Amino acid sequence: MAYSTAGKRVLITGASSGVGAALAQRLAAGGAVVGLIARRRERLEAVLADCRRSTPVSQMWVADLADTAGIEQLAARAWDGLGGIDVVVNNAAIPKRRAVTELDPGVVEAVMRVNFFAPMRLCLAVLPRMLQRGDGVIVNVSSMGGRLGIVHEAAYCASKFALCGWSESMAVDLHGTGVSVKLIEPGPVDTEIWDQPDNDDPLYHGPKVPAGEVADGIIAALGSDRFEHYLPDMKAVVDVKNADIDAYIAGAAAMARR
Repeated sequence: MAYSTAGKRVLITGASSGVGAALAQRLAAGGAVVGLIARRRERLEAVLADCRRSTPVSQMWVADLADTAGIEQLAARAWDGLGGIDVVVNNAAIPKRRAVTELDPGVVEAVMRVNFFAPMRLCLAVLPRMLQRGDGVIVNVSSMGGRLGIVHEAAYCASKFALCGWSESMAVDLHGTGVSVKLIEPGPVDTEIWDQPDNDDPLYHGPKVPAGEVADGIIAALGSDRFEHYLPDMKAVVDVKNADIDAYIAGAAAMARR
């Protein structure tokens, strides 16, 4: 069934561009009060200004989620500022395209902080009050890279695999509580993630899904009873890998050598 966004209070990380910005704008246009979190103030202010044309009480918080120690306080400020949170969308993420032989532990840990530990902490920060209320939705935006090992993406994939496992176990633990979990697994999306500094050039040069299409899929997921949502539906690729993972590894490695 369609999800009614009117009056809902939605907290979105990574909201200054890409999927996060598109989602915030669509939710606000549907009457939701949105809380926006991102690092880049000017871009976040532009997204907020657009959202406030529909919901003037929408708010923003400039924060670097790599500083995981501050997330509990950030969540408390957002909860109080919005008068409660109905939906939290853990969307913020950073890439790291680099062969595993060129990685060092600090780089991998930095990716894990933003892509896994930050959403984990935000989930745990809002969960007690959602459970007390008996209602809420936690949306974790993972990736196809959370189900497939991708060449030169070991750090990124590790963070997204962790988020998938966390989300699935959390959904089991919260079943029947009134708090639901949605796992979003986008394929290649047309965002800035492909052009970040200190990353190897992407090996993928195929079609990319518009950020707005993924945002629409997330809103549709809010009205669904299903836990897992591939956007677009690329589950068949995961099924092929799971049917013969050795063949998948050999094939992916061969493609990388071309």
